[in-house]
Amino acid sequence: MNHPLKDIKVLELANVLAGPSVGVALAELGATVIKVENLITNGDVTRTWKLTTEDPKTDISGYFSCVNWGKKSIALDLNKPEGLDVVYRLVKFCDIVLVSYKPGDAEKLKVDYKTLMQHNKSLIYAHITGYGLKNMRAGYDAIIQAESGFTYMNGEPDGQPVKMPVALMDLLAGHQLKEAILLALLNRERKGEGAYIETSLIKAGVAALANQATNWLVGNKIPERMGSEHPNIVPYGKIFYTRDGKPLVLAVGSDKQFAELCSILGKPELAADERFATNFNRVKNRTACNEAVQSLIAQFDRDPLLAELEKRSVPAGGVYNMKEVFEIPEVQELVMDGKTTSDMPIKGLRTVAFSMGENAKPMKLQAPPHYGEHTVSVLKEILGYSAEDINSLIEKKVVYARK
Repeated sequence: MNHPLKDIKVLELANVLAGPSVGVALAELGATVIKVENLITNGDVTRTWKLTTEDPKTDISGYFSCVNWGKKSIALDLNKPEGLDVVYRLVKFCDIVLVSYKPGDAEKLKVDYKTLMQHNKSLIYAHITGYGLKNMRAGYDAIIQAESGFTYMNGEPDGQPVKMPVALMDLLAGHQLKEAILLALLNRERKGEGAYIETSLIKAGVAALANQATNWLVGNKIPERMGSEHPNIVPYGKIFYTRDGKPLVLAVGSDKQFAELCSILGKPELAADERFATNFNRVKNRTACNEAVQSLIAQFDRDPLLAELEKRSVPAGGVYNMKEVFEIPEVQELVMDGKTTSDMPIKGLRTVAFSMGENAKPMKLQAPPHYGEHTVSVLKEILGYSAEDINSLIEKKVVYARK
């Protein structure tokens, strides 16, 4: 089963990251994904979110491309009856609709679940919100990171709170929605029923707090900034520097591993020191333990030390920049190469990181679409519009079609 969602068709009414991250995952699993872009705003806003190193003339930014491979782009004005009619016709054709509207906005646009299910009783309507259905606030990842506790915990002990460099709340909400969609598809297969699904960025973020949440709920201690260290384990997560000035990280989770580490570093007696003999004592004497380990690691170069640590089953790894990340053999399997229809070469990153079967090959995806690239083909080939009707919609600015 290389393409388990081969016959599934998805209508994406979401933009930016959270909703489109679900759409691209479904595309990677074989689904046909039609991305509806807002004609009034010239499409998904992330098309314009570019680094200074990117081509200012193209409408495909690095940010946009991260979650839009393999999709068809159709540009519509949903404020016009003819544009809304296109959506209703597409809904009859689709299995899943992805939306990311604030509570009440879908109803204003007449693309809410109750309206769309009148056109397709078995529709799965998947809705991402910022704070749930009773809170009108829009969800922005940076704010959700702050309000869900991540930003407060992130940073050095003597520094300011720091936002994570990836929009993790969006991605976590996307993962929640993907799980719910797959369950809804299973239920529809069994009972023939559609479903309304909703998740929020705030709930997805808090649900992922794991031990940091229960350190408060059970231990009654508010997690504080610790840099990259772990509140319950030492040495775990702290960055150490080798003789050649390169950073590495340890994930020593047991006393046996700590003893092996001390042996590799040439000071096995350190593991017998009462202050460090057990993880409980190492946590109590965190600073002294880390200083002792750092002084020993500073006598080794990183690559040979990492090789020896791996050989003797002590968890460790280099702290890599993005160039180094994509030199890892296993990571290279996630990279996609392609060209847009305007012949622009582009690389992409798969978001589905599992395989189904030993010999399964990932879906080959088309490069991210230009704005309105598939408007004509969707209207003509999927919905059966005539050339005359399509030209009329273009002239009325109900749709935009890339030439």
